[in-house]
Amino acid sequence: MAVSDTQAVAATGRSGGLAVPSPLVILKKYYSVLLLIIVWEVVARLNLVTPFLLPSVSSILKGVYKATLEADLIRDTALTTYRALLSFCVALVIAVPIGISMARIRVIHWFFDPIVSIGFPTPKISFLPIFILWFGLFDRPKIFLATLACTFPIVTATYLGTMGVDKYLLWSARNMGTSENSLLRKVIFPATLPQVLNGAQIAMPISIIVVIVSEMLMGGGGLGNYIMVAQRFADSVSVFAGLLVISVLGYLLQKILEKVRALVLHWHEETQHESK
Repeated sequence: MAVSDTQAVAATGRSGGLAVPSPLVILKKYYSVLLLIIVWEVVARLNLVTPFLLPSVSSILKGVYKATLEADLIRDTALTTYRALLSFCVALVIAVPIGISMARIRVIHWFFDPIVSIGFPTPKISFLPIFILWFGLFDRPKIFLATLACTFPIVTATYLGTMGVDKYLLWSARNMGTSENSLLRKVIFPATLPQVLNGAQIAMPISIIVVIVSEMLMGGGGLGNYIMVAQRFADSVSVFAGLLVISVLGYLLQKILEKVRALVLHWHEETQHESK
């Protein structure tokens, strides 16, 4: 959770156990965004830039409302969300065991370390033509490509978190008679979990980005395809409307992940410190 989020919670009252931020707190937290919106609207209203290149914020909001009523935007948003979340979840299931195994089993580290070292900095979207050949033109290449892109940061974070577990903690657990299976489940994984969630918070926007770019290039529905169709018809309002929805979607998914992190790590010192 960001420092500003913590300050916002501390500055608000509580109703039914839920923090209710006041308008002043919201203004203080998002003043730069609000200022950008105001300047954008003024520039567009004064016709300092042609409306085709920079439509007003109000016209973009109207475009979002119209597309929502026609269900086009809802369908495409749901499709992009489904692809991004499925890719993210599959990557978690694959990457966490690999990261822990790399840190604890020498042979697995020997096998995967070169792959991770070479694959991490490689732009994953460059694999799209190969994935199209392998998996066709529908959901599978988009989901598999986003899964691949998400796997690397989660593997790396999990590996570093496992390697960083306090050795004295492991020695103490072994001296108390903890078996290796219980050690992994009760000591290593909980101690690694903050780093795993760090990797997850990096992977979430990567999943959204890769899915949207693949939708732009391949079509097949989704917000990326929505923007490209609008661009072909020179509908700049719809292009900006799609960008707005993508921004809001990414923000909401990251906030949900932050809430999940706080819930899962309720026992951790970082959560306890933020709650003070």
